[in-house]
Amino acid sequence: MSKTNVSTRLLVIPASPIRKLASYAKAAKKNGVRILHLNIGDPDIKTPEIMIKVLNDWTQNPIGYSQSHGEPVFLEALKFYYHKIGYKFIGKKNIQVTTGGSEAISMTFFAVAEPGDQIIVFEPFYANYNSYAAVNNIRLVPITTEEKTGFHLPPKSEIEKKINKKTKAIIICNPSNPTGTVYTKQEMDMLAELCEKYNLFFISDEVYREFVYDSLPYTSILNYMESMPDKMILLDSLSKRYSLCGARLGMLITLNKEISAGVLRIGQGRLSSGLVDQVMASKLTEVSDDYFQEVHKEYQKRRDVLYEGLKEIPGVYLKKPEGAFYTIVKLPVKDSENFCKWLLTDFKVDNTTVMMAPAAGFYGTPGLGKNEVRIAYVLNTDDLKRAIEILKRALVEYKD
Repeated sequence: MSKTNVSTRLLVIPASPIRKLASYAKAAKKNGVRILHLNIGDPDIKTPEIMIKVLNDWTQNPIGYSQSHGEPVFLEALKFYYHKIGYKFIGKKNIQVTTGGSEAISMTFFAVAEPGDQIIVFEPFYANYNSYAAVNNIRLVPITTEEKTGFHLPPKSEIEKKINKKTKAIIICNPSNPTGTVYTKQEMDMLAELCEKYNLFFISDEVYREFVYDSLPYTSILNYMESMPDKMILLDSLSKRYSLCGARLGMLITLNKEISAGVLRIGQGRLSSGLVDQVMASKLTEVSDDYFQEVHKEYQKRRDVLYEGLKEIPGVYLKKPEGAFYTIVKLPVKDSENFCKWLLTDFKVDNTTVMMAPAAGFYGTPGLGKNEVRIAYVLNTDDLKRAIEILKRALVEYKD
């Protein structure tokens, strides 16, 4: 019997480095091993109670579709948020509600580039950009940033070398997942100037906007949107801002009318994001500033615990993260993926081990990140200290 072949497009979708070792973790848990998850940004910070109350009090039955553009009460709440942080030119017509930030990424890639076109990205980068580039038959062109500079951008001339007739956009994650880098105003100015000079779209993924530490200044793409309305696209999400990962609510924001109309048509094709999720999240207008102040304080404390602990381990190298809740860490091993597997299959301390994400999957250039991991510091400080101690002991025992 002849085999029916799947599409070649399906075969090139990469596995997520964040979740690819999940089967090993599942097996370990089945055997009673406790796993400290440093591999995924799934916060343990509580969702605001005002949002949970919507779920507890829900009475609407049946639960119908929402609107493709976004539920009106949620769009109004999002407009409130952007106005509150200083961008009063953002209206509901400029916001497309998406099913998580992931759908916003995919919609944007589809909107700005034809199959075979290129988008410049700075590596290491958020690994799921790879997935949506493959889905949309777009090539990501990586430009390497270096750990010794805190993964800040190379000179403009180095970026210009990668721009050609196929280049359609530059994408940046600010603050960065996976590096924790917060890009300076000078860096953002440079990217905006390049997009103007070469007629490119500038895409900024700002999911971690609230997580900037040590009083560093923060420059959003929204600062450039009014002066370059056709080129600027903001990707955003509520997943981390309000600990709403499971609600799957993101946003694509642009003043480009053609993109807004087009992504709405895509949204109509998938019908809508979840009604209950949007009504719940619309309560963001009632979340107090104290909530964010406490969350920010907690994550900066976790960052400090992780950084101070890891830098004391022989052979481990990292720069202090400036924002988000991730960092890239260089380990004294030849292959971090093998090491991460070994932690899940062969090593434990008091029946506890650590799960991390091998960093090679956050690079586009083959061979880079081989001895690095991405760590998400989303655990409480006691668990972080425990994870650091386990990692320290594991590195002494591990043999490549």
